[in-house]
Amino acid sequence: MFPRSYLDANRNVTELDVQLLAGEWTEPVETDPELLSKVRLGKGLVWSMTDDGLPIYERKLSVDEVRRRIERCWKPYHAAVEQAIAAAHARHGYSIHLNCHSMPAVSASHSTEFPGLVHADFVIGDRDGTSASAALSKQLCDVLRGFGYDVAYNHPYKGVELVRRYGQPEAHRHSIQVEVNRKLYMDERTLAPSAGFDTLRGHLRRMVEFLLATDPRRLP
Repeated sequence: MFPRSYLDANRNVTELDVQLLAGEWTEPVETDPELLSKVRLGKGLVWSMTDDGLPIYERKLSVDEVRRRIERCWKPYHAAVEQAIAAAHARHGYSIHLNCHSMPAVSASHSTEFPGLVHADFVIGDRDGTSASAALSKQLCDVLRGFGYDVAYNHPYKGVELVRRYGQPEAHRHSIQVEVNRKLYMDERTLAPSAGFDTLRGHLRRMVEFLLATDPRRLP
């Protein structure tokens, strides 16, 4: 499941990405509809839209420019993630990878397929139990609920390419997406930290401590 070749990087390019290019993209492109939901919102390998639906680029990108991004950014990043997960797995016999994001209090027009949705405090995603043990994910939800947070599971964020790529629960490699509501720690208008910042930081530390003490192989 881990990326091994340049072709794997190219396969993250989609038909919608190709529309951003000034030249011809000759390698294969991703066509699986299940993997393209975020792409339709302008969030493919190359993002074209902000969460509010504003175009990021005023011009088309050259093919060489995109190739350079793959070589200089995409490939080194994934190589580092793969190396870190492999090292943890070799040391412990299992790995737990967290893909952490911040989300707005209310879904914008292009942030999810549910514009206007009022988000929970946290959304834990494991692609319906395919990128991590559902038992582990649900325990993580319970830990956060124990702190007093409203926690959603796999809605509206299941996790996309990163957790799909590195989640292999059958091989004891668990990849979980953690979405944190920005209202918990910042003023979304000014971007200044709020009074809840330190409280959230303490809870996140305790969440990580729980995961460090948890062996997913021992869960039912």
